Amino acid sequence: MGNIAVCAYLAAAVLLVLAGLPKLRDPLPLVRAVRSVGLPAGRTPVRAAAAAEVLGGVLALVRPGRLTAVLVAVAYLVFTGFVALALSRGGVLGSCGCFGRPDTPPTRAHLVVTGLLAASGVAVALDPPAGTWWAAATDDPALAVAVLGFAVLLTWLSYLVIAVLPTVTPSAVRSATAPQRG
Repeated sequence: MGNIAVCAYLAAAVLLVLAGLPKLRDPLPLVRAVRSVGLPAGRTPVRAAAAAEVLGGVLALVRPGRLTAVLVAVAYLVFTGFVALALSRGGVLGSCGCFGRPDTPPTRAHLVVTGLLAASGVAVALDPPAGTWWAAATDDPALAVAVLGFAVLLTWLSYLVIAVLPTVTPSAVRSATAPQRG
């Protein structure tokens, strides 16, 4: 398996945890987002999905393998499908609750990132690592540091595309600086 796929997979797993935790605390943004595209949603199912998201991310980090890679791929395929649906239907004017950020609607860039993260899960599922990341790190510490560093960079860049980029687009800036009515 290529190191780039491993880095993307690690980033995907970390993002599952980071995006799932805020939805456990406050499921309402995701409930509203799901309803905005015409699908049913409630607090309990959203919290259950968020718990599965966090658990899947932790398992993918602690025990990488074919099953956890499939779980990562499926999670991101669902996210990609939802973002595509929201973009096509014009839903989700606010946040889905990922990262606890208000007003971060999905974008085409969001769609690309979740699609690529799904592909990383597929790549690892097709060629899973032997053992754990930690065991591999003892074989070649320099490579482990490079992989970890690149995974952290991919995690940060993915977060920026999903959670920050939508807030700095020209239309978002105009909306935020427009005089409030009422």
